[in-house]
Amino acid sequence: MSPAVSTNLPLSENPPLAAALAVLNDLPAPEPVPAVSMSADDRLLIVGPAAVALGWAERLAGQRRVTVLAPAAPAAAVDLPEESNFVFENGSDVRLAGHLGAFVASWQGALGARQERFDVVLDLSPQALLKRVELPPGYVAPGRDPLDQALAIIDLLGFAGEFEKPRYVAVNERLCAHSRSQKAGCSNCIEVCATEAIVSAGDKIALDPYLCQGCGTCTTVCPSGALAFEYPRVVDVGVAIKAQLKAWRAAGGENPCLLFHSAEAGKKALAALKRGGGKLPANVIPVETWSIDAVGLDLMLGAIALGAGRVALLGAGSHDLAPLHKQAGIAHVVLNGLGYAGDYVKVVGDADDLAGVLGGWPAPLTVPPAEFRLFADKRTTLEFVIDHLAKHAPAPVDAIDLPAGAPFGMVAVSDACTLCMACTSACPASALKAAADAPRLSFLERNCIQCGLCAGTCPERAITLTPRLLLKERRHERILREAEVFCCTVCGKPMGAAPTIMNMLGKLSGHSMFATPEARARLTMCGDCRVIDLINHEKSTKAWEMTE
Repeated sequence: MSPAVSTNLPLSENPPLAAALAVLNDLPAPEPVPAVSMSADDRLLIVGPAAVALGWAERLAGQRRVTVLAPAAPAAAVDLPEESNFVFENGSDVRLAGHLGAFVASWQGALGARQERFDVVLDLSPQALLKRVELPPGYVAPGRDPLDQALAIIDLLGFAGEFEKPRYVAVNERLCAHSRSQKAGCSNCIEVCATEAIVSAGDKIALDPYLCQGCGTCTTVCPSGALAFEYPRVVDVGVAIKAQLKAWRAAGGENPCLLFHSAEAGKKALAALKRGGGKLPANVIPVETWSIDAVGLDLMLGAIALGAGRVALLGAGSHDLAPLHKQAGIAHVVLNGLGYAGDYVKVVGDADDLAGVLGGWPAPLTVPPAEFRLFADKRTTLEFVIDHLAKHAPAPVDAIDLPAGAPFGMVAVSDACTLCMACTSACPASALKAAADAPRLSFLERNCIQCGLCAGTCPERAITLTPRLLLKERRHERILREAEVFCCTVCGKPMGAAPTIMNMLGKLSGHSMFATPEARARLTMCGDCRVIDLINHEKSTKAWEMTE
């Protein structure tokens, strides 16, 4: 995708910008993105009051196979035409699921539960059946206005035949931190999905590529990189940015500002701004991406590391700027924590505000351009970017405190920890590790994504999390807790961590089965010694003492 030219200054008078735009033509085409296919035939469902739905059904019956589903009412109360070439159904408790070409409507009819499939749906109900920020293609709920209804029907009639769209988001279940053993962890993607394409599926999430419309917000809020935006991929965006910044500098340009904007709404907003006489600073390099909501922390800080003095994001086309502002806020905290005083990443909601915001920005950030490329894995990209920024930081620090919800942080354990190691099996990022040779719990902070699964799994509630970015020695494991090995009091065989055994003794000491000192003493024995002790000292009839 080629960026829109967003400055009123002719390119002939702005050689750096001309070079930055021209270099895109020399880049190899990115690898094709996997696609999903859909097909829609002529099955049209009209849902709503009979008085309105029947009128449209009569008009459309010659073009589509129409089914009208009206609220339950006596058949005599509905004024049906004597001859009709559409199907009429009465129903209550109407529900709708699915996507273009595969909508599934279910309802309670006179003879019980009914369910049928449809290709497209015209929803004339007083309350829309689907209440989402982004509605699936092939479904319209235009309300009561006849003109809006007519325009919506025109759109619906266009859905006939075979359709294909990109698989916008790739899912790596291995990295997903949604849940472990029915313990809730991260649900960021589910909470922000505007199409309800992402749902909980046990310990993992399930993403429906047919419902996904590619806003990409889920990929920006995913702390582990389990969700990755594919259209375009971060790798491809990084290659283009690096080439543009290099061409900009080679043409004598200084202090470049990257302006990310969406391919549709953002491009239109910039074109309207230009037509209205609005001007942007001459050092702005436009970067077009499919969705502005898919520009996350890795791209924001990655652009700075690759040589951009500032990064701006035009919010036109976003359905919710809050996640984008949060990502920019984390970037701001990181940069300021490293000593880069100022505000170098900004989200601008309206194109009309761009000139004032970009023109009023203070001095740009200056960092030697990194030689590396951005990677497909979010955490790997951030690892390289943060190392580069820290290397050239004006005020090197050991750690930076981050706001709640940041994807980096530390874990601490209290003395209540018994070293049961439940947290290590719950951690999806291998940040918590159990030693093989001793009762020892270690922590690798660079891996921690602050999902909270360890704290939710810990039976002793001994774990606390603190968001921060560790810069010094973050690649080294540190010991959180260790203890002596508890050995069998008879034979000396190792039995486990002393805190775990002592915790067990404390919980079982009041049980009726361990009321005597002898019974409690067996709890400190290994399995073999416990059996021997039972045979030798239990006051019960032995098999060899039994007679007929």
